[in-house]
Amino acid sequence: MKLIKNFYVFCNIVMSIEGLASKLPEEKELITNYSNMFLKKVPTDLTPTPTTLDLSYNLLFQVQNSDFHSLSKLKTLILCHNRIQQLDIKIFELNQELRYLDLSYNRLKTVTWYSLAGLRHLDLSFNDFDTVPICEEIGNMSHLEVLGLSGAKIQKSDFQKIAHLHLNTVLLGLRTLSYYEEGSLPILNTTELHIVLPRNTNFWVLLHDGLKTSKILEMTNIDCKSQCVRHETQQNLILKNAKTSILLFNKVDLLWDDLLLIFQFVWHTSVEYFQIQNITFGGNVYLDRNSFDYSNTVMKAIKLEHVHFRIFNIPQDRMYLLFTNMTIENLTISDAQMPHMLFPNYPVSFRYLNLANNILTDDLFKKPTQLPYLKTLILEGNKLETLSLVSSFVNSTPLMHLDLSQNLLQHNKDENCFWPETLITMNLSSNKFADSVFRCLPRSVQILDLNNNQIQTVPRESIHLKSLRELNIAFNFLTDLPGCSHFSRLSVLNIEMNFILSPSLDFFQSCQEVKILNAGRNPFRCTCELRDFIQLEKYSEGMMIGWSDSYICEYPLNLKGTRLKDVDLPELSCNTALLVVTIVAIMTILGVTVAFCYLRLDLLWYFRMLVQWAQTCHRVRRTAQEQLKSNVQFHAFISYSEHDSLWVKNELIPNLEKEDGSVLICLPERNFDPGKSIAENIISCIERSYKSIFVLSPNFVQSEWCHYELYFAQHTLFHERADRILLISLEPVPLYCIPTRFHELKALMEKKACLEWPKDRCKCGLFWANLRASINVNLSDTGEVCELQTFSELNEESRGSTISLIRTDCL
Repeated sequence: MKLIKNFYVFCNIVMSIEGLASKLPEEKELITNYSNMFLKKVPTDLTPTPTTLDLSYNLLFQVQNSDFHSLSKLKTLILCHNRIQQLDIKIFELNQELRYLDLSYNRLKTVTWYSLAGLRHLDLSFNDFDTVPICEEIGNMSHLEVLGLSGAKIQKSDFQKIAHLHLNTVLLGLRTLSYYEEGSLPILNTTELHIVLPRNTNFWVLLHDGLKTSKILEMTNIDCKSQCVRHETQQNLILKNAKTSILLFNKVDLLWDDLLLIFQFVWHTSVEYFQIQNITFGGNVYLDRNSFDYSNTVMKAIKLEHVHFRIFNIPQDRMYLLFTNMTIENLTISDAQMPHMLFPNYPVSFRYLNLANNILTDDLFKKPTQLPYLKTLILEGNKLETLSLVSSFVNSTPLMHLDLSQNLLQHNKDENCFWPETLITMNLSSNKFADSVFRCLPRSVQILDLNNNQIQTVPRESIHLKSLRELNIAFNFLTDLPGCSHFSRLSVLNIEMNFILSPSLDFFQSCQEVKILNAGRNPFRCTCELRDFIQLEKYSEGMMIGWSDSYICEYPLNLKGTRLKDVDLPELSCNTALLVVTIVAIMTILGVTVAFCYLRLDLLWYFRMLVQWAQTCHRVRRTAQEQLKSNVQFHAFISYSEHDSLWVKNELIPNLEKEDGSVLICLPERNFDPGKSIAENIISCIERSYKSIFVLSPNFVQSEWCHYELYFAQHTLFHERADRILLISLEPVPLYCIPTRFHELKALMEKKACLEWPKDRCKCGLFWANLRASINVNLSDTGEVCELQTFSELNEESRGSTISLIRTDCL
């Protein structure tokens, strides 16, 4: 059964929901709060727009006609906890929208009434009225739902004026009570009645009439001690025409015998639910519990909360057995510092038993107890230590819900546990359980709470909990997410605040049924092992509670504080098999490409040429600075195929070189340095020559060395002057006859004109004239020559010792 909340909370809910709910979302900004500002007058600068005005907890002693006239939209006015002594309700006649008026806790003695037809909540409680301030104007407020009253004298005639109103709640907030006319309260037509009594007031007559007034009766400040004069109906303990089904006592201070009489009186009434909060009792026992009449009752539930004892002499068995002998379904005795509880030797009728927040020990379970109807047992916040004793205590019951949280419970491996097969909910949180607790759990449990214990792992040999749907194992010492091999139906898992670095593969394989997972606030290690866990949220959005703010990297240090969703762990770097396959695939593609280039594009030739070029550049860098002067020393360097050497020696050289030495020709046979490689000699000759002449013929295009010379000439000279290359076509060479690997020769022939060797000897004079004109330059004027004569002399000396170079064609 749900607990009945305090009356004031209820009134606030009524005000909020019924009075303002329809407009609250639109008018939040229209609330004006002047509470706790020590005001002595209502502010004059109020805007006409507020719908709620709070002037509570100030020093107001009067309100005037002009204070609220401008507030045409006012719906709620709170004037409680001030010093107002008199009031004319007519000052609110222009506030046609007013629905809620609170004037409680003032010093009102007189009220001049005026009918406010739309008012729903009117509170005049805790004032200084001599009689209850009820008149015909209140009777005309047909929409009134909540009414708070006060007065030193309560008479029938006062309540008869509002007997026709169907009220939801009536509050009698009494500062003093000098006279009460018996039978006054039942005149009221209300669902709830709350009576706040002055201290040391005889409550019996008000209790008697209150039980005949409303379905819900709450009485506060029941404190009469020895001054109580008991009502005459106590003698037969019979109350006729009772209406109350829920009876609430708050702030009770009685002798034990008076409390016992209250229980006996209420026992034979219409009350089904009896709750006492904040109770203090003591004294000696004069009445015997055996005189308590347990027969003829409709009582279903008794609840005692926050019980305090004064020094008294009450045998414990009398107090305990008074309650356990009651034939009720629900019994709650919580926060009573109760060290023990006794049960009768015969079966008791409890379905719900709550003994939370006491100091009960394992002694509770040592005596056999018969609880054949028990469905719910709450032993939270005690000093229990042995789980197996609890299992034996409830084994013979049809228990479904068990709460053993906040105890000192442990379980030893050698102890056997015997649970009822009906148990489906267990709360074992905040105890001292270790891993062994999984050997002492009921197989039928569906909801299990083990948070805040000392569990490090979920043992693989634990009991198969095939019915388990929800598991809370937060605030423990787990280092891995538990597998679900023993929890095949698990759908909700809470494992936050443990020591999980990265979940194991077993979790993903065995926990396919988990729909809600809370694993936040763990020290995650953000490495490849966590990648599947991160992907879990991406593929099942909304599964993880607290994502992503509660899922933070702790390791490695460079990622500490980073949210898991912001960590990039590519599959290629985390999947070893995929990485190996990718590398093999890339190497295979690269190998096929290299093979294709080698076979179809003559890659070997390019590679050899590149090596020669690299070696030459390396040697040039190692040469001393004085040896790196690249001055032009020849008019032309001639490149030709060995098959065309007769034409070069018999025709080209004689016609270009003159006996006067005006034209100097560089030839491989006489100008190559035997101490250098062929590639270095080629580059050296090209760089020291003003022009490079290439004798083209079918033999030339098939010669690899000729192409070397062309390649080096083009890359060495082209960036300086493109006209330093001269092409002589000795024989026609079709472009399609040029090998594919000599694509640079083909490109050069397409762009550059060639001097064609004429077949007609009569045209040879023009040919030589054009050629000499192309290479005719005064080397000394260019600034690119250093002492040609010296070089010529050295060249003549070296001819005698130069080893003849034999050109080899690489076809």
